[in-house]
Amino acid sequence: MSDQRFGLKESTIEKINGVFTSCPQIEKVILYGSRAKGNYRHGSDIDLTIIGNELTHPQMLRLANELDDLLLPYKIDLSLFHKITNPNLVEHIRRVGKVFYERTDS
Repeated sequence: MSDQRFGLKESTIEKINGVFTSCPQIEKVILYGSRAKGNYRHGSDIDLTIIGNELTHPQMLRLANELDDLLLPYKIDLSLFHKITNPNLVEHIRRVGKVFYERTDS
């Protein structure tokens, strides 16, 4: 069994998802771009869009800072799905996006 998904170590995914778990307003996080399509290269960035309509700008900044504090060797592009105004990007995310994180109510 491979220790990688989307070209990322499982431990890296767990660290990133640990940040998302700390924010109950996040319903789901979708990975898109080269990592979702499978044509990523070593060092490709991680494109993530968040689904969660109640997320505030200060919360987004906190999430970005917490992800940065993980000191991962990747650039993480973070966006709010409902704030994306580029219809081509929305269509791309709907077409190739993969669920990266999903909140579970336990």
